[in-house]
Amino acid sequence: MTQIHQTSGRWRLGLALSILTVFLWGILPIALTVTLQVLDVYTLTWFRFFISFVLLAIYLGWRGKLPTLAQLRSTSWQLLVIATIFLAINYILYLQGLALTSPSNAQVIIQLAPLLMGLGGLVIFRERYTLSQWIGVAILIAGFVLFFHDQLFQTFIQVSEYTNLPMTNTSIKVSDFLISNNKVNIFNTSKQYLLGSSLIVLAAAWAVYALAQKQLLQSLSSANIMLIIYGGCTLCFSVLAKPRTIFTLDFFHWGMLVFCGLNTLIAYGAFAEALEHWEASRVSAVLASTPIVTFLSVWIVSVISPNLINPEQTTLIGIFGAFLVVAGSSAIALNKKRN
Repeated sequence: MTQIHQTSGRWRLGLALSILTVFLWGILPIALTVTLQVLDVYTLTWFRFFISFVLLAIYLGWRGKLPTLAQLRSTSWQLLVIATIFLAINYILYLQGLALTSPSNAQVIIQLAPLLMGLGGLVIFRERYTLSQWIGVAILIAGFVLFFHDQLFQTFIQVSEYTNLPMTNTSIKVSDFLISNNKVNIFNTSKQYLLGSSLIVLAAAWAVYALAQKQLLQSLSSANIMLIIYGGCTLCFSVLAKPRTIFTLDFFHWGMLVFCGLNTLIAYGAFAEALEHWEASRVSAVLASTPIVTFLSVWIVSVISPNLINPEQTTLIGIFGAFLVVAGSSAIALNKKRN
C-alpha cells in the first residue's frame, strides 16, 4: 500500500512560503506580457525551464544535494512523468491564453487550478475541511464569478459606448460604417477573449502536477523534484524553441526574460517547500489570492509607465469579487481542520 505524504506540521513556515509564492506569481503575468511582445510562447517557456534547471543544478551540486541513484530508484517515475507533462501543459496553455487576454483576467481564471488542487487534497491526502472552510469555498467561487463577469462585461461595454454616436445628416453614413466595423471588431475581440480564457481553464491541469508533486515528496526533496521536472520540460520545449531570437532582444526585454526565469525558480521552489510543511488544501487557499496581487501590480505599472501595459478596466463589481476571493481564501486557510 502506497504511503501518503504527511506534512512536517510547521504551518507558519508553510504559510510564509505560500505568501512568497503568491507575490511572485502575482507579478509574473506582467513580466510575461511584456516579454511576449518580442518573443514567442515556446521560446519563452523553454528559457524559463532552462534557466531554472541550470541554476538549480548548480546550487544543488554546490550544496552536495543532487539526487542519488538510490533516491531515483525508489521514486515513482510514473508520477514524475505525470508531473512533468502536466506542468508543461500548464505553462504553454497559460502563456497562450495570457497573450489573448490580460494579466488580471488570466490570473483570476487560473485560480481554478489551486482550488482543484485543494479539493484533490481532500480526496487523495485525506485532508478535511470544516464547515467554515466550506463556506470559504463558496465565497471564493462567488468572488470568481463576480470578477469574471466584470471582466467579460468590460469586453463588451465599448460597443455600446462606440455605437452611441450622434446621428446628424452629415455623419450618419460615417457612423453606420464605423458601427458596422466596430461590431466586427467586437466580435473578433470577444472570440479572442473567450478562446484565451478557455486555454487558461485548460491550463488548470496544473492541479494534477501539484498533487503528483506532493506525493513525490515521499522519496525526494522538493528541490530534487523540481530539478527533474525542469529538465524534462526543457527537453519537451527544446524542439519548438528558437534560442537564437533571445540574442536579438534589447536590454530591457532581456531583463524581463531573466526575471521570468528567476521567478519560475524561486516561486516554484517556495511552493514545493510549502507543501512539505502545510496541507495542500491550505496552500491552495492562500494561492487563490494571487489575482489581487496581479490586479494591484498592473494598476501600479500602468500609472508609472502607461505605455508598457494597458490598465485593467474593473468596476466596483469586479473589486467586490476580488474582495470575496481574498475573504474566501482566508476562511479556508486560517480555520483549523476538523479532527
